[in-house]
Amino acid sequence: MQVLTAPSQRRWKRFKSNRRGWWSLWILVALLVLCLGGELIANDKPLLVSYKGSLYFPVVQRYTERDFGGALPFQPDYRDSHVRALIEEQGGWLLFAPIAFSAETVNYDLTRPSPTPPTRENWLGTDDQARDVLSRVIYGTRVSLLFALALTAVSALVGIVAGALQGFYAGWVDLLGQRLQEVWSGLPVLYMLIILSGFVEPGFWWLLGIMALFSWLNLVDVVRAEFLRGRNLEYVKAATALGVSDIHVMLRHILPNALNATLTFLPFILTGAISTLTALDFLGFGMPVGSASLGELISQGKNNLQAPWLALTAFFALALILSLLVFIGEACRDAFDPRA
Repeated sequence: MQVLTAPSQRRWKRFKSNRRGWWSLWILVALLVLCLGGELIANDKPLLVSYKGSLYFPVVQRYTERDFGGALPFQPDYRDSHVRALIEEQGGWLLFAPIAFSAETVNYDLTRPSPTPPTRENWLGTDDQARDVLSRVIYGTRVSLLFALALTAVSALVGIVAGALQGFYAGWVDLLGQRLQEVWSGLPVLYMLIILSGFVEPGFWWLLGIMALFSWLNLVDVVRAEFLRGRNLEYVKAATALGVSDIHVMLRHILPNALNATLTFLPFILTGAISTLTALDFLGFGMPVGSASLGELISQGKNNLQAPWLALTAFFALALILSLLVFIGEACRDAFDPRA
């Protein structure tokens, strides 16, 4: 059974021929997988604990100190020497992640005031609150990628529907849609976010909803142009004359052609979403205070010029992610280029 049509196979082959875009896609996928499993890479809780012949999994289940022979009914600090001694006295052991710090873990064992430079314990140093920078980069990158993917999916869905309706029906539908776009695109998004942040505490879903109200405009014009062209093609007119429903004509006969142009824009929408979230976090209108984010790390770098590793880490992390997305976008553009 053939999964891809002949044109799709040709596009896929052209995409793979762009080695920079092809390897960028795999690197981005690997980066996303690593960040999604961030708790297995950077965590202040052990992945596995052996105690009295039994195995415990603190990374997925909550235990108290009493479970390990202690006196307190609270979750223990597994990095504390007292808790380790309780476990090791019974012949047990602890298996930590490669980075024994979570995004919010404060390193109380520093020998100098924070922020501290990179060491064998903190590979990229600590920030001004003695938190491990590398673990915060991992968790912050995960938030940025998931936010960008969710925003792009919502924007693509709304933008394709709006552009398809305007382009297929044209006339008054197109005229009213265009006027609505002009008014909606003229609203100051940043000012609205600043005003609303005074009434609602910013969060992931709150930011996603606000940004989705405006980001769908990026795809409307592209989809609308394809539907305006497609509605006048002979086979579309023939299908309409035979009584095929409008929904079927739009989905089956015009939308596949419109998706060709749409897919080339998606990597650049992802880039814009990550940049916007980073800028909002830098200004203090993004994720809640204390959340791991690349924008917050840039802000720390600005406030601590004596600790250049903070700004450099944020710069290289953002440069890597955005460069990968741009390279993927260029490969998609070449793959769907009708002149190829």
